[in-house]
Amino acid sequence: MNTPQDTPIRYLKGIGPKRAKVFAQAGINTVEELFYYFPRRYEDRTNFVPVAGLKPGEIQTIRVKVLALGQHDSWRLPAGRQGRRRFNITEVAVGDNTGKVSCVWFNQPYLANYFKPGTEVILYGKVELYGVKLQMSNPEFEVLADEADARLAAGGLVPVYSLPAGFSQRSLRRLIKNALDKYLPRIKECLPYDIRKRNNLLNLARALINIHFPENPELQKEAYRRLSFEEFFLFQLPIILRKLKRKDKIGIAHKAEGELLKDYISRLPFQFTASQKKVIEEIKLDMASSSPMQRLLQGDVGSGKTVVAICASLMAIQGGYQVAFMAPTEILARQHYEKVKAEKKLNIKLLTSSLDKKEKEKIYRGIKEGKIDLVIGTHALLEEGVRFRKLGLVIIDEQHKFGVSQRALLSAKGANPDILIMTATPIPRTLAITLYGDLDASIINELPPDRLTVKTLLFEQSRKAEAYRLARQELKAGRQAYIIYPVIEESYALDIAGAKKMFSELKTGEFKDFKLGLIHGKLKQEEQDRVMLVFKSNKIDMLVSTTVLEVGIDIPNATCMIIEHAERFGLSQLHQLRGRVGRGSAESICLLISDGGTIQASGRLAAMIKYSDGFKIAEEDLKIRGPGEFFGRAQHGLSELKIADPLAQMQLLKRAREEVVKLLNLDERLENRQNILLKEKLAQRFPDYEKFMIAAG
Repeated sequence: MNTPQDTPIRYLKGIGPKRAKVFAQAGINTVEELFYYFPRRYEDRTNFVPVAGLKPGEIQTIRVKVLALGQHDSWRLPAGRQGRRRFNITEVAVGDNTGKVSCVWFNQPYLANYFKPGTEVILYGKVELYGVKLQMSNPEFEVLADEADARLAAGGLVPVYSLPAGFSQRSLRRLIKNALDKYLPRIKECLPYDIRKRNNLLNLARALINIHFPENPELQKEAYRRLSFEEFFLFQLPIILRKLKRKDKIGIAHKAEGELLKDYISRLPFQFTASQKKVIEEIKLDMASSSPMQRLLQGDVGSGKTVVAICASLMAIQGGYQVAFMAPTEILARQHYEKVKAEKKLNIKLLTSSLDKKEKEKIYRGIKEGKIDLVIGTHALLEEGVRFRKLGLVIIDEQHKFGVSQRALLSAKGANPDILIMTATPIPRTLAITLYGDLDASIINELPPDRLTVKTLLFEQSRKAEAYRLARQELKAGRQAYIIYPVIEESYALDIAGAKKMFSELKTGEFKDFKLGLIHGKLKQEEQDRVMLVFKSNKIDMLVSTTVLEVGIDIPNATCMIIEHAERFGLSQLHQLRGRVGRGSAESICLLISDGGTIQASGRLAAMIKYSDGFKIAEEDLKIRGPGEFFGRAQHGLSELKIADPLAQMQLLKRAREEVVKLLNLDERLENRQNILLKEKLAQRFPDYEKFMIAAG
């Protein structure tokens, strides 16, 4: 008997190979994955509003018949642009026995195929008043073909989905309902009964029915709670398992105190902050222990994480071990190398993909023979040719730019080496527990006393010239500047200027007296690094860029940053970009140019003006954007959280975590009879988890 897990979606009635490809693009390949394709919201259609009861300014739902259809073309002048653009208008008159209302859609001429006079439809949208006439602009709609459609589309809480291409709400709703009717009795319950009972959770079948087609609002909430708990539980299992496995492993007891470290600290031209001292002591305790260190080092932009990483490296090297230090880009790896290469007592090498084959092989030999103490590099460190004689410490900078498996691959090149993971993206506690529960956390929460706060100013588009004038003043004083755009090419849809186009305009216009450079993500990494090195050597005055600058470039002479269309950026992203200036002794400025846009965008910009503390910024960003978008789901495993929200459901997350710890303490290998289906589900959700567990420990 086929289970939902084993049944490809193409075998559902009305799908077939062609439509199956559309679903595959949305990550839906099996019937079970269709069950876990949750509604993005619900509409309460218990009572439809009669047309006579529509109120301007409110979002309302009506059930009406199509009375008449009309289409025509119109012309308009796009804001701030030359030339007019033609667009199509579809206008549909609908009504019930209480009255009539007009509905309008723009640039969707194909709608004429749906709105045939006499057809019954459900419409959902904002009601607006035009003169004395009520109108709904671009409302969501459903055409009711028969009573089966009407039952699914009315009469209670009705699910509304993000639609795969070629599907309507009606067709997707019917597909999911038919799939549930046929396959739900065969669904496998992965959560053991005692865990469900202790936490008062619905069984899986009832939860899935009520998340798609709720019997009532209370059961919809219970279904949401059950499925959120399941996601938290499955997400935490490999994290806690890694932590438990680590306790059983014998690592390296490093010589944390020694002359190499003492000599380095004595020659530093500054004093450590209290935070740095505390973190160094935490690392010393970890590295002196025979249990492998797994520590996450968080610190705001410019807080001094790199010097702490160097101290950790020296603790390993003075005991005869090697260190691998991996950064996401060549320019950042080179920057770390420049900071430490002067240590004469050490053999330090830089390994990047741009090196020629002969130079690479020379470094490979040095690493294998143990002659190289510290190798700093990019993804090139993961290549098969890199084999260490005695790897004792792995350092990963800006870890969110790497996948979890890459982190495991590098550590697997040694015998349980200590691992130090660094990030300049402050992580609120709620997300840190979710994402990095297997790591011990250290925080540098203060900046060096000589570090100046970057002054942040907001300019409306109409005052852009003032921002440019301030930037020219900095350039005339011999300093450098960045100007950041959210896109490479110009976007007519968003009506924003692209970096390429503005580079051409600026170098012949506002900044024609200065040398300009251009950098963006479509350039090859080697070209990006070349441009950055030219900028760093002060041969470019202003760098026009997209967000490729977000990660850790250190150029003290850059004192001004302009961020165009600032409303298009996330708050943490804006803060990371701002961190590229203010790295020298001169006062620096960050100039945001924006007309605000949405309420959320205005909130982000207000927070940028108000706060300079990265952790406070991160908390505000998490509130505004939610956990799914904080880092980018796919890169961080948050894609597994399709429905759960760590911020809104923190207590449920903690409860799931407690249950995971309790379960694994009793059955670490998930071999007990009641846990077999849970183990199957874990392997299904994380296909490489067994291999990963071996590598990551």
